[in-house]
Amino acid sequence: MKLSAEQLGAELKRGIAPIYLVTGDEPLIIEESCDLIRQALRAKGFEEREVLHVDGQFSWEYLLECANALSLFASQKLIEIRLGSQKVNKKASEIIQEYAAHAPEDNVLLIIADKQDANTKKSAWYKLIEKSGVLLEVWPVEINQLPGWIRHRAASQQLSLDDGAIQLLCDRVEGNLLAAKQELEKLALLHPQSTLTADDIIATVSDSSRYDVYGLMDAIALGQSERCIKIINVLHQEGTEPPIILWALSKEIRSLYAIKQGLERGQSYDMLCKKERIWGKKKAVMKRCADRLSTQTLHQLITSCHELDRIIKGISQGSPWLLLNDISVRLCGGPIKLPMPH
Repeated sequence: MKLSAEQLGAELKRGIAPIYLVTGDEPLIIEESCDLIRQALRAKGFEEREVLHVDGQFSWEYLLECANALSLFASQKLIEIRLGSQKVNKKASEIIQEYAAHAPEDNVLLIIADKQDANTKKSAWYKLIEKSGVLLEVWPVEINQLPGWIRHRAASQQLSLDDGAIQLLCDRVEGNLLAAKQELEKLALLHPQSTLTADDIIATVSDSSRYDVYGLMDAIALGQSERCIKIINVLHQEGTEPPIILWALSKEIRSLYAIKQGLERGQSYDMLCKKERIWGKKKAVMKRCADRLSTQTLHQLITSCHELDRIIKGISQGSPWLLLNDISVRLCGGPIKLPMPH
C-alpha cells in the first residue's frame, strides 16, 4: 500500500503492517513519520527495537537471523534498517523478499532510505513491500505549498497566524522545515494559544533561510527575480565561489537554448527533455521557462556567461556578482517588481 505522510496516522489506527518502507529527501517528515510508526508499535506492545545500519560491509543475512532470534526481553520486536543512500543489490533483494514472504507475526520491519530512483521503484523487493506492507514516499514541501504547511503546523500547536505572519515566516525559514518546526514550537511557548502577526514573527524568529545553488535554479524556473537577488546575495555572504553559480546557470541556459531550438524545428518536447536529461516535475517548469524566453535572449545569456567566465578568470574587468544578478534576472523573463512609493 502506497501512502503519503498525511495518510499514515489514520492507517496506523486501522492496524499494523508487517513491513514499512519510508523513503524520500525531506529529513523532518521522514523522521516524524518513523516516530509515528514507533509510537503506534509501542502502544501495541512492541517493546524491543533493534537498529541495523547498512554500509558496504553489512551482511543482509543478519536480517533473517535477527527476525528468527528469540528475545529474552520482549515477545514483539521492531527491526529498523537504516539504508540511507546504500543500494539494495540482488542478494539483499532476495533476502528482503524472503523476509516478506515469511514475516514473523511478532516482528515489524521498518526500512528507512533516501530517495529511490526509477529503477529501484521497478525492482521486485520495492514492489513487494508496496503490495504486502506500507510504502511511504516523502516529497519535499514546494515553495507554493509552504504557507499551507506552516498554517497546518501552527494549528497543531494551537497557534493562529495571519497572512502577513505566514508570509514572513516562509521568508525566514525558506526551504528548511526543521527550522520552521523549531520556530513554531518557540512561538507556541512564547505566545500560547494566540493569533500572531508579522510583528510577532519579527520579534521572535531568527532568519533561518537555507539557500543554495539549487534554490537559485528553482527561483529562476519560477520567474522570481527578487528572490534570485536575495539568494545570490546570501550565497555571496556565505562565501560561495562565483564559478559554482556560473556552472549551474550556464548548464540551465544551454538546456533551455537546446530545447528552444528543438521546438522551433518541430521536435517533441518530451524527446528534447529526454535528450537534456530533464525529468519529473522539472519538465513542466522548464517548459514555462522556454515559453517565456526567446532564442535570441538565451543566446545573449550564453554570451554573458562567457563574459562572466572571463571576469572570474581576471581576463576582463567587472563584478562577477553584479553580472550573476543580471543573468539571473534576465532568465526570470521580467523586470524586478519594486514597491510603489508611499
